[in-house]
Amino acid sequence: MRTTVELSDDLIAALHALAVKKGYRGYSRIMEEAVKHYLRDHEKKEGAWSVLSRMRGIWSGKEAAETKKKLEEIRKNWHA
Repeated sequence: MRTTVELSDDLIAALHALAVKKGYRGYSRIMEEAVKHYLRDHEKKEGAWSVLSRMRGIWSGKEAAETKKKLEEIRKNWHA
């Protein structure tokens, strides 16, 4: 299905360059891959938030604070 999407000149240039690199005639396939990836990622995040929201109130204040402290420490030492 055809649709119109407004993108910046920089994004269009990057899409064209990637299409050429991959040997595609245009960038429609890249756009479709990008949208699929975005939607999959969004579903994963929404699913995680749904689980977390159902857990609200299960931990005591002390447990929540200890877990938050541990997570902050992990994030501080995380090497990406």
